[in-house]
Amino acid sequence: MKNSIILSAALCCSLFIANAGTPAFLKEPGSGTFSLGTRNTYSMFNDIPEETHGLGVGGQYRIQFSDHFNTEWYFDYITSSIFNRAIRNDYHIGWSVMYYPGKRVDFSGLLQPYFILGHCFDYTKVFYKNDRSYYSDRASLATQGGLGTHINITRSLDISTSVQYMMHFGKEIEVSEEEGVLHLERNKYSSPDGHLLATVSVNFKFGKLWNKS
Repeated sequence: MKNSIILSAALCCSLFIANAGTPAFLKEPGSGTFSLGTRNTYSMFNDIPEETHGLGVGGQYRIQFSDHFNTEWYFDYITSSIFNRAIRNDYHIGWSVMYYPGKRVDFSGLLQPYFILGHCFDYTKVFYKNDRSYYSDRASLATQGGLGTHINITRSLDISTSVQYMMHFGKEIEVSEEEGVLHLERNKYSSPDGHLLATVSVNFKFGKLWNKS
């Protein structure tokens, strides 16, 4: 799936360049850089008091379009516990735009801060620990934004950290306990709900998808 997305993005860029000529921003030194990495995410949900904070794993790739603008395409799998009797799994598939402030962006310094803003598709499933056949699930859309920084080990290798607030728009899953029995129910109406995400990733720049000339 990732390979097809990468090839599609590269093909779109090639067609755009062929039809309209090479825009100035695609000629900048950082333009076309492709990175691949792994990530861990710590999710702080705030809608269910009895829910533990979520821990997740995932992966991402980046395609840089100019010195100051990079894009990040990611997948997260996050799990948490509710009442210590139910499990919540969240799957995020999304993308973000990263903006690097400052006059010079060449990843030669130790830190390279950035603003990040994006969108994702989310699937959530809540089920009993001892009976996965009893569950409630939902699909939703989300937007997220925040701050981050690259810790540049070399110009090709970085450790990135970011903190973002993610807002979901969909039918939330309500979890309640009555007389020792858990009840899972999806709301009839859509409503926004959010949580804070802290992500740490390791990324390596493999090369260029296109030349600047």
